[in-house]
Amino acid sequence: MTHVLVVGSGLAGLIAAVRATDAGHRVTLVTKAGLPDSNTRYAQGGIAAAMFPDDSVESHVQDTLRAGAGLCDPVAVRVLCSEGPARVRDLIRFGVDFDRDESGVTRGLEAAHSRSRVLHAGGDATGAAIEAALVATVRERAARSLRDPGARLNILEHTMLVDLTVRDGRVTGAVLLGPDEILTPLVSDTVILATGGAGELFPHTTNPTLATGDGVAAAWRAGASVSDLEFYQFHPTALAVPGTPLVSEAVRGEGAVLRNSAGHRFMLEVHPDGELAPRDVVARGIAREMARQGGVPVRLDATGLGRELLERRFPTITAACRAAGLDWAVESIPVAPAAHYWMGGVLTDIWGRSSLPGLFAVGEAARTGAHGANRLASNSLLEAAVFADRAVRALRLPVRGVRNGGTSVSTGSTTGGPVTTGSTTGGPVSTGSTTGGPVSTGSTTGDRAAVQQLMWECAGVLRSGAKLAAASVTLADWATRRPEPDGTAPLNMRIRAYEDANLLDLAGVTVASALARQESRGAHHRSDFPDSRPELAHSIVWSRGAGETAAEMNSTVNLDHLTEAEEAIAC
Repeated sequence: MTHVLVVGSGLAGLIAAVRATDAGHRVTLVTKAGLPDSNTRYAQGGIAAAMFPDDSVESHVQDTLRAGAGLCDPVAVRVLCSEGPARVRDLIRFGVDFDRDESGVTRGLEAAHSRSRVLHAGGDATGAAIEAALVATVRERAARSLRDPGARLNILEHTMLVDLTVRDGRVTGAVLLGPDEILTPLVSDTVILATGGAGELFPHTTNPTLATGDGVAAAWRAGASVSDLEFYQFHPTALAVPGTPLVSEAVRGEGAVLRNSAGHRFMLEVHPDGELAPRDVVARGIAREMARQGGVPVRLDATGLGRELLERRFPTITAACRAAGLDWAVESIPVAPAAHYWMGGVLTDIWGRSSLPGLFAVGEAARTGAHGANRLASNSLLEAAVFADRAVRALRLPVRGVRNGGTSVSTGSTTGGPVTTGSTTGGPVSTGSTTGGPVSTGSTTGDRAAVQQLMWECAGVLRSGAKLAAASVTLADWATRRPEPDGTAPLNMRIRAYEDANLLDLAGVTVASALARQESRGAHHRSDFPDSRPELAHSIVWSRGAGETAAEMNSTVNLDHLTEAEEAIAC
């Protein structure tokens, strides 16, 4: 019997745990907080799938490719879109109650979709509905497995992934820090990372504070390849109040418009699709408009939709507005971009397998190639479900890592040079940049607030080579003086120290990736290279080996396997 360690309890982790348990594997599900606590809970807009008579898989494929700005892996995109409807039907069988109307399941339109294909639940509480249904399913499987010694599911809550263990080039488990405050190695045959993104790299994010990139950082230190880290999607419309709650793109899909401080609808001058342009276009449009008006947030005007629709369709956003003293039925509300979703992550093939045998990554922690340089709205929950399911099916396939069919190797052609990291937990990051001086943030040790502010100013919505190079010097300086986590400190402080080490590692390699991509594409925009360059329509893959790091330009990383949709059993 195979022992599978699943790390993370969002949609991807929960699906992987259920699927692996049902397949007869012994499963340990580890999550840093409580089982229901994840980024999935905060997803508002919905889940996109071609499930209606006036839609098609091909149309969904084309929309996804267009949004990806020439960097999608077409094989991964077809897997996502063709297997998506089956995975949505699985969610329904798991108990997700999507909203309904007189025609059946309600569907919405979001930016860059050519069809209304986005299913939602609870109005704007889709993620919460999915999380609740899957948590209940996982707990039922755990209870059932206690009666069936042939297939056990063990849940470890409030337990943090500290590092992966590797022996003879294969991942053999992980080091965990649990409520007992002891670093504990757990041996497993396979590790499936479903730890989400790293919104905490930035001070303004729609992610919960849990999103510190623990899985991606651990995989990077263990030697797994990572890719597309420069592509961080900033959601155009987060409510500009403390906590930056998300204001779903579906609001603009229903007809809300963006106005500047003078009341002018400025997005019509930025893109023909106005407020429904791709997310990166809208985010940059808002950022530039805010710069023109002295940093003041722009306004989202949803007053034309009426109170009844707003409260019925968007109860979560309505509650957030009320909590901030706003009534969006009668007044426009202040919004600004915030870090939302990482297109990059651990490099995987179309079965979730990383470059390290024994290590899989699914959900936002993975770079499958399905999103390219800019994720299509509401494809994130779909990707989590599709590739988590495939990862478990791949457990029966031969053990192998991703085959990198790269084209050209680039190790010294980027401003600031390659990134190198230590092989120990929280090891130092060194970018070696000599271009530009360090950025002054008032910090000498690289605490989280300083890293966040540095990333926002230098690697946020609008970037430049000079700022990125200066940021790399500062990050390298902080990394050399970073203290090791204090094993005698209170548990919450130890966890914070490990998280901060992860964020510093990821900040270094993300800045290096942004320096290496000397063009503007999708979510990555540089003022010194404002146009896309066709010769750079490849992913940048960072790999560590023998203590060194190399950047490789890869056109595809997927293995040749069948990609037809499979209707899995979900009972």
